[in-house]
Amino acid sequence: MKTVEYGKENKDIIILLHGGGLSGWNYNEEAKILKKQFHIVVPILDGHSGSDRNFTTIEENARSLIEFIDDNFGGSVLLIGGLSLGGQILVEMLSQRKDICKYAVIESALVLPMKTTAALIKPTFAFFYPLIKKRWFAKFQFKSLHIKPALFDDYYKDTVAIKKEDMTAFLKANSDYKVKSSLCDCSAKTLVLVGGREQRIMKKSAKILNEKINNSTLEILPGFYHGDLSINHPDDYVKKLISLMGRK
Repeated sequence: MKTVEYGKENKDIIILLHGGGLSGWNYNEEAKILKKQFHIVVPILDGHSGSDRNFTTIEENARSLIEFIDDNFGGSVLLIGGLSLGGQILVEMLSQRKDICKYAVIESALVLPMKTTAALIKPTFAFFYPLIKKRWFAKFQFKSLHIKPALFDDYYKDTVAIKKEDMTAFLKANSDYKVKSSLCDCSAKTLVLVGGREQRIMKKSAKILNEKINNSTLEILPGFYHGDLSINHPDDYVKKLISLMGRK
C-alpha cells in the first residue's frame, strides 16, 4: 500500500482517506497543519493514481487498510477520517473492526444503494471515459464538483492516470454500497458530516449513520456541497477534528 506521511516523529496516528477520483492532495493542507502534533498517514486508495493495487471492492480495501494498521500501528489508531468513497471505506472498517480507531470523521458517505445508477455506470462510462483525458471536459467536470480552482492541476493529473477498469469499479461500488448491521458495534466517537447543499440521499445516508453509530454526532453544514469542508476549508476541518478529540 502506498501512503503519503507527515509528522512521523509524533506518536498519535491520524489516517485520512481521500475521495473517489482524488488522491493524497485531498488532505494536503490539513496534514500540514496537523503534522505539528500528529503523525498523519494518507493512503492512496486502491485503483487510484499512485496506488500499487487495482480496485476490487470497498470491503477488500477496508480489509487491506485494517491489515496495514495491524502491521504498522499495533491494531488501532487515534483517528480516521474519510470523504465520500474514503468515507464508505471508513464505515466498512468500523463495521469490520469496531475499535480500529478511537475517533472517526465520516464526511459525505453514501450508504443507501443506488441500483439504477450502479447498473448504468459501465455502459455510460464506456462512452464518456475517452473524454476524461480532454482538458476541456475535465474543467467542466471539475467545476461541477465545486473544488477550488487552485486544485485543478492535481485533479486533472490524477484523474487521467486512473485506469478505465478501476474507475468503473470504484464508481459502481460507491453507488452500490450498503451499510452493515455490525456498524452498531462500533466503539469510536464519531462525527458524521454532510453538506446542506448535497442530494437528499446523502443527507438520508448521514442520518442512518448517526442512528447506527451509538456514540456519534450528525452535523449538516449549511451551504456546503459534497466534500466541500475537507477539500475547500481545511482550517475548519482541522478545528472539527481537534474539537472531536478534545485537544487544543
